[in-house]
Amino acid sequence: MAKTVTFIRGDGTGPELADATAKVLEASGAELEWDWQEAGVDILESAGTPLPDAVLDSIKKNKVAIKAPITTPVGHGFRSVNVALRQTLNLYACLRPCKSYAGVRSRYDDIDLVVVRENTEGLYAGIEFEEGKDETAEFIGCVKKLNGREILPDSGISLKPISRQATRRIVKFAFDYARANGRKKVTSVHKANICKFSDGLFLEVSREVAEEYPDIEFEDRIVDNMCMQLVQKPELYDILVLPNLFGDILSDLCAGLVGGLGVAPGGNIGDDYAVFEATHGSAPKYKGQNKVNPTALILSGVLMLRHLGEEAAADRVETAVAKVIAEGKHVTYDMKPHRDDPTAVGTSEMAQAIIDAME
Repeated sequence: MAKTVTFIRGDGTGPELADATAKVLEASGAELEWDWQEAGVDILESAGTPLPDAVLDSIKKNKVAIKAPITTPVGHGFRSVNVALRQTLNLYACLRPCKSYAGVRSRYDDIDLVVVRENTEGLYAGIEFEEGKDETAEFIGCVKKLNGREILPDSGISLKPISRQATRRIVKFAFDYARANGRKKVTSVHKANICKFSDGLFLEVSREVAEEYPDIEFEDRIVDNMCMQLVQKPELYDILVLPNLFGDILSDLCAGLVGGLGVAPGGNIGDDYAVFEATHGSAPKYKGQNKVNPTALILSGVLMLRHLGEEAAADRVETAVAKVIAEGKHVTYDMKPHRDDPTAVGTSEMAQAIIDAME
């Protein structure tokens, strides 16, 4: 019986990436049906929102979705659709594997890291006070009264809540993932030496949860030291579990170790729903040019197949992706030794090569 999955086309280069990925996943042997949905800037004017209710209703019905990239304006406009999906659907775990594939240009070989990022709180919780507003002045006054600390009156403020409940949930997710996937170690990443009551709580709860998994090695690292460690000796690490902002930053660092965001898949997973997505943006300047690399979204589809229990189909797709990349013939311009290589193929052609490699 076919499994119906919500497929969000996205905007910018999203629709062409979505079409290419859908064809690859359809060729995997898994029985899938798509419930196509639109979100992002392309429908903002007509729908009045970049995230229509129909999208959320579809995901709630189907339980699983895959999403092509959606533009997030910087410094103005609507808040991130990605963040809204995570918070609305309580997709508390962001799963971002970073794995080396032969043929991808990188300074490193044999990287196999998994970043597990808490998705619902921290600085991305969206609890902000705008500079110059009455409520901001009131908040500044409350801080002075309760804490004795002076905040400059022309400040913009973002709060960073970290709870015991959400921390326990994300750390358990990391350890459960380790057990299920034969991983050996979980590293909790924090800034508890400075943020003693927020990151300090994250570290405290991490240690408590680790005691429940004696079969999995546990350690912790301060986030700035962790960045240096990943550059110097990434082979020492396995699964990293982090608060929201640190997870966002270090997942890009880890993607850089394996060749960039073009090969970095992602999934956002909760108790009831899961949404899989590439970690890169929508690259609107390349819209409609059949130029961008589909690998990250296709590999996000591999994560989705594994989530659905379609292990054989997932293995088939991942093996084909690895083969096409290693051969280096039918790949997009960014995966060639030189970005102006005339033998580079387009998005759809690379997807077709992956399909052909599965036959």
